[in-house]
Amino acid sequence: MSAVPTEQSAAVLRATAGVVAEHAEQISAVFYRRLLSTHPRVAPMFSRSGQASGAQQRALAAALVAFTEHLLGEPRSPFDAVVRRIAHRHASLGVAPEQYPLVGRQLLAAVAEVLGDAVTPRVHDAWDEAYWLFATALVAEEARAYQRMGTDPARPWRPWRVTARTVAAPEVVSFDLLPTGLDPLPTFRPGQYVTVAVDLPDGGRQARPYSLSRAPGSGSLRITVRRVPAVGTAPQGVVSAYLHEQVKVGDVLDVSPPAGDVTLTPGTDPLVLVSAGIGITPMIAMMGHTARLRPQRTVVAAHADRSPEHHPLRAEMLEIGALLRDFQLHTRYEPHSPVQIDVDALPLPEGARVYLCGPLPFMRDVRAGLLRRGLSPDHIRYEIFGPDPWAGNPT
Repeated sequence: MSAVPTEQSAAVLRATAGVVAEHAEQISAVFYRRLLSTHPRVAPMFSRSGQASGAQQRALAAALVAFTEHLLGEPRSPFDAVVRRIAHRHASLGVAPEQYPLVGRQLLAAVAEVLGDAVTPRVHDAWDEAYWLFATALVAEEARAYQRMGTDPARPWRPWRVTARTVAAPEVVSFDLLPTGLDPLPTFRPGQYVTVAVDLPDGGRQARPYSLSRAPGSGSLRITVRRVPAVGTAPQGVVSAYLHEQVKVGDVLDVSPPAGDVTLTPGTDPLVLVSAGIGITPMIAMMGHTARLRPQRTVVAAHADRSPEHHPLRAEMLEIGALLRDFQLHTRYEPHSPVQIDVDALPLPEGARVYLCGPLPFMRDVRAGLLRRGLSPDHIRYEIFGPDPWAGNPT
């Protein structure tokens, strides 16, 4: 992505980037309040629990800071990956180019509200330019994503029928899905997700992405959903609760086409799949795809959970592993502590490609351990369920 501000704007951004970064989370919070009160029709695109916990605010703040660093030529990590991640998520929700002016107005207004008189006309214009460089990059990437998905952003949802409902672990349920009409089953790459939109009993509507938890070619799509409990001030996950409590076989759900850029790398390089909790879902799809097409590929899987009973899809993981010629499974169960993996004891074959999925602190610890062991950052990819506060700076 080549986004270059004018020389005058770059000077202003460089002079003000520090104060904007310092107040980024506050700016993000004000932005979401203004946007959702002024344009309530976009509310279904934003997670209620993510708003309540502050996760979305932190994710937007991280993206703003990372993009500013990118514009100024001072990135801590490549920004292209951030743009692709955001664009795929937007495409799965039906975000359209005409929504960006709405967002831009409210974002610049939030900057002015938080920073007050420090936002002179020159400062406003420089940050307006920065926003539109970011928006232009996203719109272009989203257009490519829509083309690959074969989706009209005005009609991102299609009706899908639940054909099976299976308990995968305590508080974890899998749903098999098939199109209700004549639409063919879409192709997808292991590691991708679909977004499910539901109409809630309170009249609201919410959409949440869920990884596809079975390899392509199985004749249906499957998502595996953990019921997200209330923690502290954050409410329970409203979509996961709805799916667990309300959805049964025969029901119809609105589902977007598969999206996501954290996908299985083709080839013969060894795979190391590290997960915790419900983070196992994309790993199962990657394992199943590998077992069918490249069973000779070395696969090391490591999973952390509360207990074997709480390990979702554990039996299926073992069944797939038996089809692989060189497979190792490492598990760690800790009922009363945050989930962990002993990275130093993890087999790391030469040239390995590593995929991470689980809670953010878990992935941060694992990634740091892998880097200490000499693995290239380019060989580590991660998937975060929900807003990504790690965007642009996964250290």
